[in-house]
Amino acid sequence: MKNMLLSLMLWAGFTATSALADPQMGEQFDQVAQQITTDQPAKIEVMELFWYGCPHCYHMEQPLQAWVKKLPADVYFKRIPALPNANWAPLAKTYFAMQELGVLEKLHSQLFDAIHKSKALSPQADEAAAIDWVIKQGGLDKIKVEKAFKSFAVNMQMNKAMQTFRASGATGVPALIIDGKFITGSSMAGGNEAALQTADFIIQNVRKDRAAGKK
Repeated sequence: MKNMLLSLMLWAGFTATSALADPQMGEQFDQVAQQITTDQPAKIEVMELFWYGCPHCYHMEQPLQAWVKKLPADVYFKRIPALPNANWAPLAKTYFAMQELGVLEKLHSQLFDAIHKSKALSPQADEAAAIDWVIKQGGLDKIKVEKAFKSFAVNMQMNKAMQTFRASGATGVPALIIDGKFITGSSMAGGNEAALQTADFIIQNVRKDRAAGKK
């Protein structure tokens, strides 16, 4: 009986410790300012808000890519450049232009490296400098690249990104928006790895709520 009581006490202590270790709403994560419509409602969306000029976003890339590769089938990942102000617009537009040109997968990591590793491009690069970089690194025609930067599709994506950032209530990047309802990030969670662990925690709870028929 004494051993059983000891086991129960140990288990209770372990459970309490585990509960305390769980990320807490209002601390490691929070609700978004306004719910964001996801692309695939049947799945759980994880959206990263980032900026190419942000060193924290640069350091998030490696652990984030490893994390994304392990996501289960009911979760999908997307990126959106953060647009809190006009200074971030040139590099945000570069992301969408590269997407329009079909070179995003090839040049995404290279652009981060160009800014933070080789210093070939300034975080405050204007649109002209960004266009030149894409032309050289992508081996693309100048007129084609300039057309992509000025395209209706890219401008529409820029407007949508601005609205998404406002709706998220994000105060910094990198930030992760889960299911269009919850937000966490490196500064909130206490580091890049902690942010990804918090995202895992939120995903698990969203999955449970869906299974229980909750919205």
